[in-house]
Amino acid sequence: MKVHILGIAGTFMGGVAALARELGHVVEGSDQNIYPPMSTQLETLGIALRQGYLPDNISPDCDDVIIGNALSRGNPAVEAVLDTGRHYTSGAQWLAENVLPGRDVLAVAGTHGKTTTTTILAYLLEAAGRAPGFLIGGVPEDFGVSARLGGSPVDVPSSGATRHLLPEGEGSKVSALPRRPLFVVEADEYDTAFFDKRSKFVHYRPLVAILNNLEYDHADIFPDVAAIQRQFHHLVRTVPGRGRLLVNGHDVRLAEVLAMGCWTPVERFGFDPGFEWSARKLAEDGSAFAVTHRGVDIGVVRWPLLGDHNVLNGLAALAACAAVGVDVAAVLPALEDFHSVKRRLEVIGECGGVTVYDDFAHHPTAIHTTLAGLRAKVGAARIVVAMEPRSNSMRLGAHAAALAPSLELADEVVFLARPELPWDAGKVIAALRGRGDAVADTDTLIAHLRAFVRAGDHVIFMSNGGFDGAPRRFLAALASA
Repeated sequence: MKVHILGIAGTFMGGVAALARELGHVVEGSDQNIYPPMSTQLETLGIALRQGYLPDNISPDCDDVIIGNALSRGNPAVEAVLDTGRHYTSGAQWLAENVLPGRDVLAVAGTHGKTTTTTILAYLLEAAGRAPGFLIGGVPEDFGVSARLGGSPVDVPSSGATRHLLPEGEGSKVSALPRRPLFVVEADEYDTAFFDKRSKFVHYRPLVAILNNLEYDHADIFPDVAAIQRQFHHLVRTVPGRGRLLVNGHDVRLAEVLAMGCWTPVERFGFDPGFEWSARKLAEDGSAFAVTHRGVDIGVVRWPLLGDHNVLNGLAALAACAAVGVDVAAVLPALEDFHSVKRRLEVIGECGGVTVYDDFAHHPTAIHTTLAGLRAKVGAARIVVAMEPRSNSMRLGAHAAALAPSLELADEVVFLARPELPWDAGKVIAALRGRGDAVADTDTLIAHLRAFVRAGDHVIFMSNGGFDGAPRRFLAALASA
């Protein structure tokens, strides 16, 4: 079969492309903005990329068109698909119909940390010998690709039995179900497509679901946090009674979601020793922590990641491993060699004593937790942030009031306020009390940084988009000085 993917350079749709290619389909795709790391992955896979949403970019012999949620009615390619009567579907529906059947799905949901937690979980399952399939909204460095099929159902003996998935104390019987291959998916609450306004994660029907956190985001489609909670409850409704819900015990909004109705055993994770899964930091920056399950010490994690948010991400992934029968104590040492996801506080280089990072953080909470982890590591060294407000919520100004407080740990902030930004960035700059500047384009931003930084500084570029290649352009400017 030949498929065309509209929006192929998005992190989710790029993963769909990789899976379709692995299934043996001929894959092509088009997008408006194509940039690394997804463009690099697609080129490595030999997938033909076409710039723009022109109807002629879709080959006449395509059997199916998979449409990303960034495209809406009025888009020329969408209108051509509808007018010609081509078969079309969404990425989430395609995944549900072509990849997930015959597999036990582990879904990772939450406003923050989905990509990192999904990557940690896939890495741990790989270390345990379970060869999971996965679709991750980023490129994990330890795998080099954002998606793969993993073990096929035919690879697993049908006679193998798995422990019935219930928390200790609620039963220990053995299910007659065969041990099926595992598939780990980053479960996004964003809508599915222009023709399916449900959250993508309702398509996945997971056996195990991680609910990492819940905050207001995606202001372009959700009017308030209650609307997001309703979608999360739709996800909760799909998890079977033999499965497991792993929930951040500190999150009040998630507790409210469960209060709407819950039919699945729940285990909480967090820093509270009263939770079923708890962590105790052994290093202030989160690079070492002890893991406890139901009051029993499991072991210690020592790894390269920083911040309390990553401690919780790791704890959730460990709990999910236990839910599918993995010996958690046996896989803890593997995390010492874990390499996270590209663009998650990724060090892209160092020049003249200046360390340059590329980071995907685009919500005030994620910005603050990322800076807190780095501050705990670098101490009094200067942290300089270059910020592009690119997400829909950022561009709409939904997070404008929270931006300055989220950046309080930075010593200097350079804010990319493009002329088309529909809200006044000056208020954010003023709230930074002399620690911020706004510029209108990336050339000016790079020049401003180049004049300001000095040896010992840590410069973080924060955006969920391409940022006009600014991180590497800045590194090149340092090198040419």
